[in-house]
Formats: sequence, C-alpha cells, structure tokens
Amino acid sequence: MLLAAGRGERMRPLTDTCPKPLLSVQGKPLMQWHLEALLRGGCQRAVINTAWLEDVIVQRFGDRFGPQPLAVEGEQRFHSASLALVYSMEGRDFGAALETAGGICRALPQLLPAQDDRAGDVFWVLAADVFTPGFTFTQAAVARFVASGQLAHLWLVPNPAHNPRGDFGLDAASGLALNLPKDDPQPRYTYSTIGLYHRTLFAPPWCAIPSGNPQGLTAALAPLLRAAMDQGRVSAELYEGPWTDVGTPERLAQLHA
Repeated sequence: MLLAAGRGERMRPLTDTCPKPLLSVQGKPLMQWHLEALLRGGCQRAVINTAWLEDVIVQRFGDRFGPQPLAVEGEQRFHSASLALVYSMEGRDFGAALETAGGICRALPQLLPAQDDRAGDVFWVLAADVFTPGFTFTQAAVARFVASGQLAHLWLVPNPAHNPRGDFGLDAASGLALNLPKDDPQPRYTYSTIGLYHRTLFAPPWCAIPSGNPQGLTAALAPLLRAAMDQGRVSAELYEGPWTDVGTPERLAQLHA
C-alpha cells in the first residue's frame, strides 16, 4: 500500500496544484520511484490511497504500471512484470484523508481480497512522499516476517535534522522495536514509513475500526504500533541507505542539488 492521501501543507505552494507524490525528483515523480522498486521486488499489485487532488494521481498512473499490454488477438494480457494499481479514494468517499491507520483499514478489502487466496495476510506499507532510491522490497523479507509471527516489521533510519529525537528504540539483540519512555536514555531512530504489516494489527484488540472503515473514521498508526511494541509484537531493523522525507520545498531543493 502506498500512502498518497496527504495535503502536503508544508510543501505549499508546490502542492496547491500538484499532489506531493507527483513532485519530481531527478526527473521522476516521487511515487514512481516506489512503483519501480516494488516491481523489481516481485510485487504484482499495489493499493494507493488518495484524497488531495486524487484525480490527478489516477490520471497520471492509471490502473497498470510497467510494460505495455501484450498484443494478443481478441483479448488483453499484460506482461508478468507489471504492477496492477488499485485506488482507495478517500477524498471522493469521505471528503478528506483518513490518516494512516484509518486509510489502511479503509483499504483492507482491496489489499487482501477474500477471494484471492494468494493475498495472504501480509502487505507492505510505505509513504509515497519519501525518497529512498536504494531500498529493495524483497520476497525474502516477506518470508522472514511471515515466519516471525509478528504484527509489524519496521525499517528505521538514523534521525534526520527535522526529527532529532527519533520515534522508536531498537533492541539489537532481539530485533524488537521499542516504545521508549520520553526520559529513557536509549537511542531512538526515525520510522522510515516503510514496513511490513499483518492484517491482525488492524483488528481487535489492537484496532477497533472494522475492515473497510465504512464510517470513514480517522486514526493514526503510531498508537497501534506502540501498543503492539509494549507486547513485544513489532520487530525492526536499521536502514542506513539514502532516505529523505520530502516534507518541505527546501528538502526537495536539496535532492535536486
């Protein structure tokens, strides 16, 4: 799932007419870097939640990313190396973005269709407005996560200047993410917005919003993660490759430079 519903207030005026995931970095829309990486990692389907200027995103990427359809007389087939795109349009359905957990709950029926036995219970989540060109989405990582029985696995990064206190701790020995008290001296790291998730995290007792979020309830993701961390149900690892939260025009300019 690509999170692409935000308004991008700090990026104004750039985002007044262009949704933040479509801002260009090194000649490509931010979101395209992720789509290419997911395709390289063997993903076949992505759900994109939208709200602000959502029609622009849909028009830009359509329902398929990758090679053009194969020419087969009488039917339409696609190259196996292409990514089907599905949209969870929060703006159309509710008038605004539902925040991260609310948006994931809304998209669960699209993420993990009951009729698709291949879907399983696990999915990637990543923000469409971060730039991390070296990150790889591997099937091996998915297999390790499934075997772990955890509710989530997060990729953490060294703290950028705009988040010096970080978000979560990391126990290197156990590989667990830690919900540290504010006065705990252990180092914290910043959540990269990239993670693997099990659908169980978005069901009771962790989350009270029903699958599909029919009422359009807004909910943040961090409280769910912190509650699961307190029970030792979230693992993590440190990613030290290039990573930028493209949250301001200044950070975008730095990437271009």
